[in-house]
Amino acid sequence: MLDLKTFKSALEQLEEERKIPKEKILDAIEQAMAAAYKKDYGKKGQIIRAKFDLDTGKTDFYKVKIVVDDSIVRMEDEELKENDERVLFNSEHHILIADARKIKKDVEQNDEVVFPLEAKDDYGRIAAQTAKQVIIQKIREAERSSIIDEYGTKEGEIISGIVQKVERGNVYVDFNRATGILPAEEQIPGEYLERGVRARAYLYSVEDTPRGINLRLSRTHPKFLEKLFAIEAPEIASGVVEVKSVAREAGSRSKIAVHSLDEHIDPVGSCVGQRGTRVNTVTSELAGEKIDIIPWSEDTKQFITNALSPAKVTSIELDEGEHKATVEVAPDQLSLAIGKGGQNVRLAAKLTGWRIDIKSSGAEAEKKGGEEKENIEEGN
Repeated sequence: MLDLKTFKSALEQLEEERKIPKEKILDAIEQAMAAAYKKDYGKKGQIIRAKFDLDTGKTDFYKVKIVVDDSIVRMEDEELKENDERVLFNSEHHILIADARKIKKDVEQNDEVVFPLEAKDDYGRIAAQTAKQVIIQKIREAERSSIIDEYGTKEGEIISGIVQKVERGNVYVDFNRATGILPAEEQIPGEYLERGVRARAYLYSVEDTPRGINLRLSRTHPKFLEKLFAIEAPEIASGVVEVKSVAREAGSRSKIAVHSLDEHIDPVGSCVGQRGTRVNTVTSELAGEKIDIIPWSEDTKQFITNALSPAKVTSIELDEGEHKATVEVAPDQLSLAIGKGGQNVRLAAKLTGWRIDIKSSGAEAEKKGGEEKENIEEGN
């Protein structure tokens, strides 16, 4: 005998702990009961439905027939030819509209006509097992749907969880109802996340796979840097200060271009914070990554000049056709403009979206970014 009080309590617990609406669980139970009934007592083609009353514990069963018009092909004992789109009439599945209107006058084609069935309590072992499997499956589907609904709204945001394990370079982060995967290539170089520690990461994708819901995480994504500043700087969170672009080489150095919609608010100062508290907090989260905060400008030459900071630019020539900027700097600024291993000019190119060539005002030949004799192009 079903203990309704215990059953209701279990439904409430599932709804609270797993965020599965009890309506979905009841629907799963009804589908399971209908499947069990059909397995033991149903006929081929029948549509069986069940209605479970949570207040009484009683289950009512119904047979449903689809209304079709008189043009349907009566072929109960014949086979349809291959690719024949005509409907195979089944008296257990269909009812002709003329017959249906004897039961309900205003019925139309494709409507359903419902017939009550006798309740059966002795479903049998196989039917009971079928019901159990359907219930488990439906609860899992409902839980997956609930997780997707919850974390789908968090895609593109920073989420926090506990490091569960580190396996083959991948870090698995526990979020109670789901597990996040932080692949080796999405981890900050040189950073080690120990089991049991709380970790923050950028959620860039929610994947529904046969093995479960995968939350794809990143700590190297440029958006991770942007979202960290949004947490630290209320001006960014409110939209008064905009992050126009981000160029990042995770664990080493980044450049972020910001712009203020209010002339009374300094965008760079908003990100730096009093005595550097805001930028230092972000730097600490990123394992000491150096961050250059650049004022964005709609003037391309000025933006490129700002992006090459701390180097001082003498002049800039733009080639709109090739989307290339040729930048001239003083001889003593050349190495600063290029940066170690070409990093400064490379990040400036990513930030601005322009290919940048650096040359010294006193040199005979152009110096390419990083002195590798190649153009620095836009990319991430």
